[in-house]
Amino acid sequence: MIVKQKLRKGDTVIVITGKDKGKTGEIFKMFPAEGKVIISGVNMVKKHKKPSKDSAGGIVEMESKMRISKIAYCEDGKATKVAFKVDETGNKVRVAKKTGNVIVDKK
Repeated sequence: MIVKQKLRKGDTVIVITGKDKGKTGEIFKMFPAEGKVIISGVNMVKKHKKPSKDSAGGIVEMESKMRISKIAYCEDGKATKVAFKVDETGNKVRVAKKTGNVIVDKK
């Protein structure tokens, strides 16, 4: 089941549970059907890669997928919830609940 996501690619988020609790990073890739995201510099795992004609083999450290329920939008270094509101021009915008600031989408 796909649910409307309040977080988007490029958002700065903070991990609220798990081994990386307290770390912040930017959403690098989203998997809405799975309810997971990849965050740059967070949830690092070691993968054993076979050598190929393009690259040498060895142990490579890379980011792994993380459930969306384990992260929260980060504003001023603190976690906050995200809400939707309609602004003066009639557009639907995302708003940080703690401060009431409009979240500008990075494209």
